[in-house]
Amino acid sequence: MSRTRARVSAPDQACVAAVDLARSAAEELAWPGEPGEHLGFEGEGDRIVTHYFACLDRAYRGWRWAVTVTRASRAKKVTVSEAVLLPGAGALLAPEWLPWSERLRPGDLGVGDLLPTSEDDDRLAPGFTETDDDSGDHQAVFEYGLGRARVLSAIGKDLAARRWHSGEHGPHTPIAHAAPAQCSTCGFYWPLAGGLRQTFGVCANEYAPDDGKVVAADHGCGAHSEAAVLPPTVEQATPILDDLGYDLMEEEAGSVDESASEELGHS
Repeated sequence: MSRTRARVSAPDQACVAAVDLARSAAEELAWPGEPGEHLGFEGEGDRIVTHYFACLDRAYRGWRWAVTVTRASRAKKVTVSEAVLLPGAGALLAPEWLPWSERLRPGDLGVGDLLPTSEDDDRLAPGFTETDDDSGDHQAVFEYGLGRARVLSAIGKDLAARRWHSGEHGPHTPIAHAAPAQCSTCGFYWPLAGGLRQTFGVCANEYAPDDGKVVAADHGCGAHSEAAVLPPTVEQATPILDDLGYDLMEEEAGSVDESASEELGHS
C-alpha cells in the first residue's frame, strides 16, 4: 500500500533574500531603530515568506515584527504583503476581554448606578405568564398594564436557590456547622412565601448575624431560639436562728458611762 506524502514546497529564495525590504516595511510602522535583529523567516506558501524582527520598544517586550513578502508567478520583484506586530514567547498581553455583564460582581452596584436587564433574560418571565404550580409566585393580576411586567422564571428561581444555598447563609459555613440546631427549628425563622417556602426564610433575630437576611432552612447560628440553657434554680435555705446560746458583745467605755448615768437619773 503506497502512502501519498503532502508536497511541501521549499521557501522561495527571492522572498527569503528580501530581508532589507521587510525591515524597511517594519521601520515605516515603528519608530526609527525599534525593529531589531532579524529573528528568522517562515514559509507561508508558494512564493510567500514571513520575516521576523525583534521589537526593541520597551513597552512591547517579547513582541516581534512580522513582515510577509511575496512575488507573483514568473516575476522577479518581491513586494510587501503585510506587516504587523505580533506577541512572541513571554510577551506581556492584556487579559482576555469580557463584556461588562460578565465582569460585574455582587456588591459592585453603587449609589446612582443603573443595571439594565436585557429583554431576553432567562431569569425573568412575562408577568402575565400563568404557572402550573400553586406556589403563589404567579402574578395575581393578569390584565395588561397592571402588576409587574416580569417575574422570576423557573431558571431565575433555580439560580437564586443555588446561589443562596451555597453562599454564606447556607449550610456549608463554619457558623452553621457550630450551630446547636438548624434555622428551620428556630422561632425567629420566617419562611418565604411561594415555591421557596420549604427551603428558605428570613432571620428575624436582631442579635443574630443574619438578621434581616435570607437564610437556608438548614443554616444555623448560635442565636437559635432554643439554644439558651438556663441554669438550674437553687432553692434558698431557711435561715437557722440559735436561740439557746448567746454571744458576749463589748461596748465602748463612753457608751457604758452614759447608760449608767441614765440609770442613776431615773433612780
